[in-house]
Amino acid sequence: MENQYSSYLFYLAILVFFTPILFRYFFYRRRNLPPSPFSFPIIGHLYLLKSTLHLTLTSLSAKYGPVLYLKLGYNMPVIVVSSPSAVEECLTKNDVIFANRPKTLAGDKFTFNYIVYVWAPYGQLWRILRRLTVVELFSSPSLQKTSTLRDQEIGIFIRSLYRFSKTSSSSSSKKVDLTNWAFTLVFNLMTKIIAGKHIVNEEDIGMEKGIEMIDKLRGTFLVTIPFLNMCDFLPVLRWFGYKGLEKKMDILHNKRNEFLKGLLDEFRHNKISGLKPNHTVGNMENKKTTLIETLLSFQESEPEFYTDDIIKSIMLVVFVAGTETSSSTIQWVMRLLLAHPEVLHKLRSDIDSKVGNKRLLNDFDLTKLPYLRCVVNETMRLYPPVPLLLPHYSTEDCTVGGYDVPKHTVLLINAWAVHRDPKVWEEHEKFKPERFEATEGETERFNYKLIPFGMGRRACPGTDMGLRAVSLALGALIQCFDWEIEEEESLEASYHSKMSMQNKALKAVCTPRQDLVELLSQL
Repeated sequence: MENQYSSYLFYLAILVFFTPILFRYFFYRRRNLPPSPFSFPIIGHLYLLKSTLHLTLTSLSAKYGPVLYLKLGYNMPVIVVSSPSAVEECLTKNDVIFANRPKTLAGDKFTFNYIVYVWAPYGQLWRILRRLTVVELFSSPSLQKTSTLRDQEIGIFIRSLYRFSKTSSSSSSKKVDLTNWAFTLVFNLMTKIIAGKHIVNEEDIGMEKGIEMIDKLRGTFLVTIPFLNMCDFLPVLRWFGYKGLEKKMDILHNKRNEFLKGLLDEFRHNKISGLKPNHTVGNMENKKTTLIETLLSFQESEPEFYTDDIIKSIMLVVFVAGTETSSSTIQWVMRLLLAHPEVLHKLRSDIDSKVGNKRLLNDFDLTKLPYLRCVVNETMRLYPPVPLLLPHYSTEDCTVGGYDVPKHTVLLINAWAVHRDPKVWEEHEKFKPERFEATEGETERFNYKLIPFGMGRRACPGTDMGLRAVSLALGALIQCFDWEIEEEESLEASYHSKMSMQNKALKAVCTPRQDLVELLSQL
């Protein structure tokens, strides 16, 4: 009798365990789900993810279509879209449905309990934080106010590079690590806007002290851990400390938190001591000149809402999103220009004719340099800063491309695949900035063909600021210096391999242009 009772409990346990799986299997089969490869129980399609994720998904989409359904692990249904029409449907008709983010291990660790507005749930908190950030940093009036600051930082950058290029004892040329220099420029600019200070002093830029500091900051703020990983697909792996991911995230978050807290504490100390930030923007001496100053003034009036974590969350977004995307875009543009000297020559001729050699290019010149914007657009088409856009999460059932998409499904938008779709772009593998000349400045007319910063409610609000900083830096580099690369074979190999070179330094020989030496020596 006891054995019979034990057998009964055993079969009951099996039934309880498998019923949800069978229910989900047959229920989903009755739905008109998007095309999908064969999947295994429990792991789903994880066995297919054997290389860089966006490249794997591009290959799968080429086989199964622009709307692809995957099961990554047991409890993560995913749709991958890789055509402009599918992206548009997701981010227009279904924009509210897909306005949330999934809960992930990275979100748990890096977002101050999901108050970083990039990851915050769609709702009132997200609206307040996004509106505040847009008004204080990214609106047209704010960008105009900070134009002088951008010009000043570009001047410091070019002056430092000119001085560095002249330190060579053998000639007036010197090999420059553009990876380090680009990140230094962007991080200094972001720190000046946020805290009114440089993180790397001018005399240290390009020197050993500055290089060490920037390498440390890159390791802290460049996102090296994917926003979706195996612990999200198979949560049981967290119990075993899979690859030490969780521990690495804790260490990284603590470093970021310590850095941000240090900026806040320094500002408060200076305020108590009667010291002010060491810069002003335009004629703003009597106004708040830094983001920290503005946020702390809000904290004084609404301390319950504007906690230190809220303030640090806003600072974190600016540092992470602003530095990584801008510095990597600068590097990719330079790689492509060095591989295509005819484009470099055309761009320089345009800058020379419209700016000349008597002054340094400035923020207000950008509207007169449409070809520069074409070059940046084409670079972001071939090498988008985020090849796989940040994931969205459906809160209701919907349809995409005529297929049913259940609620609680993760949406992945493969910008890499959209940007290189041969059905959308002629000569899709070629670096051809001229393709953007006809509609320069009106990227919305590309009908979701070009989406490096996303679209819809969750689009990056800092696009204009980032593009201005990138364009200014590139314009000044081309205006003031001649460039050569000594590793042409590896450059061509990296270009044709379509793999991200974010972690590989770009080193090029930098020579001041003869007709700009007088200007450079006076900066």
